[in-house]
Amino acid sequence: MAGTLYLVATPIGNLGDFSPRGVETLEQADFIAAEDTRVSMKLLNHFGIKKPLVSYHEHNRASAGQAILARLLAGETCALVTDAGTPAISDPGEDLVRLCRENGVTVEAIPGCCAAICALAVSGLPTGRFTFEGFLSANKKERRGALLKLQNEERTMVFHEAPHKLRATLSDMAEILGDRPVALCRELTKLHEETLRTTLSRAVALYAEKEPRGEYVLVVAGAQPTEEPAVTLEEGVSRVQQLRAGGMKMKEAIRTVAAQTELNKNELYDAVLKAEK
Repeated sequence: MAGTLYLVATPIGNLGDFSPRGVETLEQADFIAAEDTRVSMKLLNHFGIKKPLVSYHEHNRASAGQAILARLLAGETCALVTDAGTPAISDPGEDLVRLCRENGVTVEAIPGCCAAICALAVSGLPTGRFTFEGFLSANKKERRGALLKLQNEERTMVFHEAPHKLRATLSDMAEILGDRPVALCRELTKLHEETLRTTLSRAVALYAEKEPRGEYVLVVAGAQPTEEPAVTLEEGVSRVQQLRAGGMKMKEAIRTVAAQTELNKNELYDAVLKAEK
């Protein structure tokens, strides 16, 4: 019988955020797959966990993934961890989960820290609907191309960004997305945690003078909804006629178009009769 792959979320800064269930899962796994074994060893030592570690990261995921899968199919259990946060989210663990799915291996998530969700929660921007965009490309053309595709995105947008790329990213955002609210969340859960709620233009000006330090999550307001153009009475008549041509009765067609356009039913009815004379 195949084993189980556990996706264990690890702290993004403060070790006190690691859940008891996360610790228990690492203690009970046959082996741990880690993005950087040196980073994960510090976590294991802190909690007194002694388990075999294997490396699984962006540059070896093809070969390492197959090796991990073979052990899972042989009945072993594996705990997958990243340096910080939730595995398989903007992370090569996504490929390992797909391999497991294709081969009938059970995958279970052990929830915990996620920098994107933490930043969204403290941003002060709408959280009901959002899109996670991860890291933008370091290549200027590709980064600007990605932002151009997001110009009309109405949901709140969440990005990860490294300090050495922050200035270029903010500048492109301000130019392409326009001056809109942004929350810059820096070093979340760590000693120098900071959340700056401002606008893109002010953020550009600030970091022109201030050196970016630490890892950032940028939470950017979505575009303002575009209002549907008002439908004229003549356009309403045309819609009614199209519905009637499709077999809908007059009253039902009038009621349908009036509901869609907020046109007055009586005025619409009179206009349709006049057009058909």
